[in-house]
Amino acid sequence: MSLRPVAFVLGGGGVLGAVQVGMLRALLRTGITPDLVVGTSVGAVNGAFVAADPRVEVTDRLAQLWSSPEAKSVYGESLTRRVGRFARTGTHLHSPEPLRRLLDAELGAGRVFGELAVAFQCCAASIERAAEHWFRSGPVVDAVLASSAVPGLLPPAKVDGEHFLDGGIVNSIPVGRAVELGAKTIYVLQVGRVDRPLAAPQRPWEVARVAFEIARRHRFAYDMSAVPDGVAVHVLPTGGGSVRDDSPLAYRDIAAAARRISRAEAATEEYLRRQSDVCDGLGGGGGPGGGDG
Repeated sequence: MSLRPVAFVLGGGGVLGAVQVGMLRALLRTGITPDLVVGTSVGAVNGAFVAADPRVEVTDRLAQLWSSPEAKSVYGESLTRRVGRFARTGTHLHSPEPLRRLLDAELGAGRVFGELAVAFQCCAASIERAAEHWFRSGPVVDAVLASSAVPGLLPPAKVDGEHFLDGGIVNSIPVGRAVELGAKTIYVLQVGRVDRPLAAPQRPWEVARVAFEIARRHRFAYDMSAVPDGVAVHVLPTGGGSVRDDSPLAYRDIAAAARRISRAEAATEEYLRRQSDVCDGLGGGGGPGGGDG
């Protein structure tokens, strides 16, 4: 039994975010529903969907989208077009319009936070204030685009005169936000990168990745260490991954989405089954304050 309020925390991770669909499917099929959803980057995308429709059926739609032409179009431009855009702008390879069209079609172009079925917040990094910013009102699609504006891939998103970049820069797995908002049971839908060993960079393109991973993992570890007594946190398993997922070009590879979804669903179902057995053995009550990744 989960103590309420229940929060789903969906972290960033690009194409690895497909694992969150499997995790969501396992949670919702088990009867675990959120009172609050918080997300960053791709976690904001998946999180907005489940906040709009917190039923297991939404995971079927998400699974379809992750393998759809619409999803492929987000980063699917030819090398010539990407190089041409970077030459013109000097800042980014891709247009944000394919992602906006997808979100407008699925979530509704004019939908605002107050119209969602479940309370939802998403994180972005403010350029002008050099600060973490939490969107919790206004148009949902604008907020999700701001949270997902990956530096170098997409341009900064402008919302109400302020420019934002990907929320993963400041808070990639926002466990602390769920705690601040009063959650008593937190399910962490992370994509698996925090579990992989880090090594010193050997190539130029590895330097930024390693630096970002240090920042991401440091913040996550700090938030986990600061979880107060009485709050149960479950870090859901992904079911495994590949070093290839962290290559510089992995962000465009969504061909493995179905496999990632299936592995994460099976692993999360097993994790939840073990937690249920533990609770039954203890005579019910809330789950333990921890999990496995």
